[in-house]
Amino acid sequence: MRHILVTYFSASGETARLAKTIAQVAGAGLYEIRPVRPYTAADLNWHNPNSRSSVEMRDPDSRPEIAGNIPELTPYDTVFVGFPIWWYQAPRIVETFLHACDLAGKTVVPFATSGGSALGRTEEILQKAASPQARWLPGKRLDSRASLEDISNWLQALHL
Repeated sequence: MRHILVTYFSASGETARLAKTIAQVAGAGLYEIRPVRPYTAADLNWHNPNSRSSVEMRDPDSRPEIAGNIPELTPYDTVFVGFPIWWYQAPRIVETFLHACDLAGKTVVPFATSGGSALGRTEEILQKAASPQARWLPGKRLDSRASLEDISNWLQALHL
């Protein structure tokens, strides 16, 4: 039996809803990646080049601080990592999380929420932030209308 943890960062609640559904279907644990300083609506205004999210996403070395402790990953074989797509990639806080984790020997499954943006170079960027000994499965973009059946079918196709 596989031991699975679903981790996620959510700014609007969409990724959180899908992460909770994935955890329910997979019988997995759940961990929320929370920033020390929560994002406000103004921080998330991608039309403003000076908004917090715009500034972070322009800087590939930006690593927003995570609130609380990083979960103990020893008991898990598989770690799902969920996030919204910002500027065609994962928010920088996801890189902060991956860099802080020891994912050696783990299977990592990224998933993203987006109204229409593709994953872009997300997987390549995230793999560079994580343990090089992790095994990555292809990422999946899910929209907010993904049903329980859609998620169940996706998980079955992963053969975890």
